[in-house]
Amino acid sequence: MSSKLNLTVQRETIYDIVKNSINHPTAADIMDALRERGHQFAYGTVYNSLKYLTDAGLIRELKLGDSASRYDGQLSDHNHIICRVCGRVDEVFATPPDPWAGTVERETGYKIQNHQTVFTGICPSCQAEGR
Repeated sequence: MSSKLNLTVQRETIYDIVKNSINHPTAADIMDALRERGHQFAYGTVYNSLKYLTDAGLIRELKLGDSASRYDGQLSDHNHIICRVCGRVDEVFATPPDPWAGTVERETGYKIQNHQTVFTGICPSCQAEGR
């Protein structure tokens, strides 16, 4: 991490939780993880830290539909898939076909700099449970 960053103990702790999470936690999930680690951070501290870490480019905020924002420590280009039953979010590293971005550019007039595709479906766990 850059020495120009102002990573307080609280920010470093929250960054560690997001970076090492595989489930794209919400702020509430992060609060739970902090409590499990014996920390008592205020909600404002968590939200302000998440904004700081997002603005600094250390994590990504995922706004997936109408649900609460989730946070992702995986910064490489990738997409996501959401279970419509339980809300689980997983990463998808397959990329859309190359001609697709060009078609979108021609159709909209935009110069695409980045994209994120969000798939929905039913996760293996919910399928196994017959949900």
